[in-house]
Amino acid sequence: MKTLKNHYGWILLFAVVISAAAQQKDNRAESWTVIRAGALIDGKSDQPRRDQVVIVRGNRIESVSAAATAKIPPGATVIDLSKATLLPGLIDSHTHIFLQGEDPAHGGYDANILNAPLALRAARATVSVRRALEQGFTTLRDVETEGAGYGDVGIKQAIEQGYIPGPRLFISTRAISTTGGYPLEGYAPELDMPKGAQIVDGPVEARKAAREQLDHGADWIKVYMTHRSWVGKNGELVSQPTLTVEELRAIVDETHGWGKKVACHVYGGIGLRRALDGGCDSIEHGLDLDDAAISQMLKQGTWYVPTISVYYTDWAAADTPAGQRDRLRASVHEQSFKKALKAGVKIAFGTDMGGIPWSEPIAQEFSRMVELGMPPMGAIQSATSRAAVMLDMEGKIGVVAPGAFADIIAVGGDPLRDIKVLENVQFVMKDGTVFKNESKNESSSRP
Repeated sequence: MKTLKNHYGWILLFAVVISAAAQQKDNRAESWTVIRAGALIDGKSDQPRRDQVVIVRGNRIESVSAAATAKIPPGATVIDLSKATLLPGLIDSHTHIFLQGEDPAHGGYDANILNAPLALRAARATVSVRRALEQGFTTLRDVETEGAGYGDVGIKQAIEQGYIPGPRLFISTRAISTTGGYPLEGYAPELDMPKGAQIVDGPVEARKAAREQLDHGADWIKVYMTHRSWVGKNGELVSQPTLTVEELRAIVDETHGWGKKVACHVYGGIGLRRALDGGCDSIEHGLDLDDAAISQMLKQGTWYVPTISVYYTDWAAADTPAGQRDRLRASVHEQSFKKALKAGVKIAFGTDMGGIPWSEPIAQEFSRMVELGMPPMGAIQSATSRAAVMLDMEGKIGVVAPGAFADIIAVGGDPLRDIKVLENVQFVMKDGTVFKNESKNESSSRP
């Protein structure tokens, strides 16, 4: 009888907890936040709007209107950003939260896999996602864990369950390459060294790897279509191809069957042709895009995620083959970006953070894009509404508009005049919750 009473006691306690949780959820759904904006760049319009009021109900944007006509709900929390520029939360479409810009002097990429326990790598990834959110990036597409297995699945769950702060994550888990197509390399041939990606050979293995990764939580599949690169006999950039068209088609077919997409790391040459012929949804980096590739990308609707800034870091000495390659990568990349921009290729903002230390500003990529000819508004849209389209989240993220998730940031200046102000985000709201507010005007409650 005592056991039965204890059983009923636990049932009652469980019911109380569930009721409290439901009440908390209801309270959040009914909570109102009002943000007064001096200027609003909504992520989609070509021109900013002045003196706007954004009303947030729970985790969604309820309305956007001129301050003169806005109706403030009774009891709403009012945040005065009337001296700031409001924007949608930013989207970085190419990151690696499990990399830290590994210093070659401390063992570089290899030490990251061989020496760092997975718990340490997960702890560092926790810091990475927090830094991204602090900088106004409320969504990341993280394109593989670099030897940390399915660690990104756990980090995503930790964010969604409220254990750690971080952006919305779209994850790619392990990524896929071929034998001879990914580090670790250069060790004794009799040693079976771990690799940073899942290695496959042949269409059957390729399809199976895609199935495994999708089954374990991948939102995108990441494929390496080129590996090493060097300066060719005629001074051109040469890249080693990896997967065959048949192998890639098996991956793409399987992934599309799950309603998901494939991102292809590729520099140029044979690997680029295979990537496009095999049906990649996005070209990552795309250092050397020729006219034929651009034409095919336009025809197929392929996205381009250029990641420019990372190719200006860690150059080897100019008089070495590696240094010559590094400089050639940057120069041909500039021309490819300009050609793609002029042709109207769909471009989404991506940085390759992780290849760049997370201590550096993520928004430095905006300056590179603008320097190479992209208008500031176009650069902002590449990290907001356009990236949302690529992620199949159009109207849900990347815009400040009714019905969208309340992912909102603010900066003190005008990014259309000085794109660098995006490197100093003062206010961050993600999913209706204020994560950061360094504005001079503090938030207040309105009766």
